[in-house]
Amino acid sequence: MEITPLRVPDSFLIVPRQLRDERGCFYESFSYEALAAVGHPRPLAQVNYSVSRRGVVRGIHGVLLPPGQAKVVSCPRGAVRDFVVDLRLGSPTFGRYDTTCLDAESGRSVYIAEGLGHGFVALTDDTLVSYLCSSGYVPGTQLDINPFDSSLALPWDVAGEPIVSAKDAAAPTVEEATRAGLLATYEECQELYEQFAREDRSASNGSPTAPPTIGPSAAAAP
Repeated sequence: MEITPLRVPDSFLIVPRQLRDERGCFYESFSYEALAAVGHPRPLAQVNYSVSRRGVVRGIHGVLLPPGQAKVVSCPRGAVRDFVVDLRLGSPTFGRYDTTCLDAESGRSVYIAEGLGHGFVALTDDTLVSYLCSSGYVPGTQLDINPFDSSLALPWDVAGEPIVSAKDAAAPTVEEATRAGLLATYEECQELYEQFAREDRSASNGSPTAPPTIGPSAAAAP
């Protein structure tokens, strides 16, 4: 797989190497080893799915720090326009975003580190989005930012009226979340990233708790 940095630091576009033959296609969608190679080794603790109609906007969502949560987002059915937003106070790119298309055909996914916000708009009916999360759900730690915050000016480009939950529509703006003390600092997030990297280096030096890795040798169609 190919991992390319997005315009928001500590987020990455993941493009799988697809193996196609007369039966169809096989590809690797997640690799602990590949993420570790770009400085973001993360365990998998929970897998979530959402199903959305065309025109549904979900986000901007994140998890308060602590505990924080990293995730790998993909779209195994349908298509979405995906957004990553930098919500880390003091970040050189605070308040900026990057966007990409995720769909079933390409198998592409996006890695989103702790402290960043995520959202998407569904481009097709019955769109399925998968979230591979580094931590489980902890009540009271959800961070929601209004997807239509004018300071972000996210180009949702929805034909007609977007379909948004009442919770997302009532979510605070970035400015309101900042005043409420909800946003983590860039420094806090960098310290957390380095903590994961240290733990990975320690595990790689002989700890029996080292997570399994999926290398190129595994990318053979069963």
